[in-house]
Amino acid sequence: MAATAIANAKHMMLMMMSASISLPVSSRSASLSAKRLLYNQYPTRSKTLVRSACTSITTDTSKKKKKEKGLAKEKRRTRSLRDGDVHILKEEDDDSSSSSTVMMQQSHIPVMLGEVLDVFSSNLKPLSSFVDCTLGAAGHASAVSFFLLVVAVLCVFMNMIFNTTVELSCITENGCACGCCCSQIIQSHPELKLFIGMDVDPLALRMARSRINAAISHSHPHRNFQALTFVKNFRHIRSLLTQVDHISSGVDGILMDLGMSSMQVNNPARGFSVLANGPLDMRMDPQASLKAEDILNSWPDIEVGRILRDYGEERNWRLLQNKIVQARLQGGLHSTGELVDVIRSSTPGTKGGRQGWIKTATRVFQALRIAVNDELKTLEDSLHACFDCLAPGGRLAVISFHSLEDRIVKQAFLKIIGEEGRDSVRKVEGGEDEKELWIRQTIQGSNGTILTKRPITPSEKEEGFNRRSRSAKLRVIQKL
Repeated sequence: MAATAIANAKHMMLMMMSASISLPVSSRSASLSAKRLLYNQYPTRSKTLVRSACTSITTDTSKKKKKEKGLAKEKRRTRSLRDGDVHILKEEDDDSSSSSTVMMQQSHIPVMLGEVLDVFSSNLKPLSSFVDCTLGAAGHASAVSFFLLVVAVLCVFMNMIFNTTVELSCITENGCACGCCCSQIIQSHPELKLFIGMDVDPLALRMARSRINAAISHSHPHRNFQALTFVKNFRHIRSLLTQVDHISSGVDGILMDLGMSSMQVNNPARGFSVLANGPLDMRMDPQASLKAEDILNSWPDIEVGRILRDYGEERNWRLLQNKIVQARLQGGLHSTGELVDVIRSSTPGTKGGRQGWIKTATRVFQALRIAVNDELKTLEDSLHACFDCLAPGGRLAVISFHSLEDRIVKQAFLKIIGEEGRDSVRKVEGGEDEKELWIRQTIQGSNGTILTKRPITPSEKEEGFNRRSRSAKLRVIQKL
């Protein structure tokens, strides 16, 4: 009976509110009219019914707005048409002909690998020279090898317990599942004469070199093929390429993957991990002098707050700033564990429990990492430098992982093609070539073409088996 009364009260209020939209009546007057009608019909329970009806209307409105926001966000993104690459473990029972397929989550494979290969494989211009500005560990070989070791042990136990034969169907000869992006580029382009890899991490670069050598041994590169690696930040790409022979006219392809490598995140000594205790370092370049510890303990409190607000987009930045200043009076912050304790004490327990403080800590760690490595200014300067280093018809592909990076990439691309000449910008629906179906909308400028008016995001399948890819956005620009 009460539910029926609430439903009637809700219906009555909605009718009054909708009437206020079409008639010259204010929403307040409509609400008062609805309350008077409810009081006449339910004199003893009018207040309770009005409260329940308003709560129900507010809940419905919030759900509707959330749904509309989700639909609008989905419209703004361009989903990849590719199916995500997954690793499959195949079980075959010796006693029967039945077989089952088990999907294994592999979080160390390069994000949007297939999409990147499409960008450079579908171009009509042959890819004779290529630069990977963020070479990393060339597919995180150490993490993948560890994963395969664990899987191999599991396979042995499954064979012993269930008397089955478990086969890893996607392991290559060199013992690594699904080759890294640079390896795939080398193997997919026999016309490639020059590959250049850059990274500020010497350890990652050494691992990358072994992966590149393995890719060369398993492919048939051009007889004049060269693979060069440099311990350099991509902000120095222009000066670096002037030292390399035979590329006076520019390179044909450049890739910038702005994501963190698993090798860096999973190493507590680097200070990037929220869940593992380690020093407050966060330097991408081990030779750099500035550390996160210096910012937290020495920089002005106003500057610390600005970093949390602008780089971490943290709403609770002022409280965190005050907590950090208080921690200085007690000896300062010297480990990631101490910083996490400060964050946990600043995050209300009602806000999502454990996930609530982890999300806050992730934003704080992101803000400090950006400040320590001056990532945003470096990215903005490097995008223009990379475009200048392209040969006519060459392409620059950038994968970003948070809104600050993606906003910079988007605005930089518009500036590169001449945003001031807005009237001359031509928007084209769909790809003009069947080989380039990934191109949906382009923006034509005076000296270049943005091939992704809206960024390409991973397929739902890739997001399902690789959660780290969920925030990835791919933007591509081509030089005329």
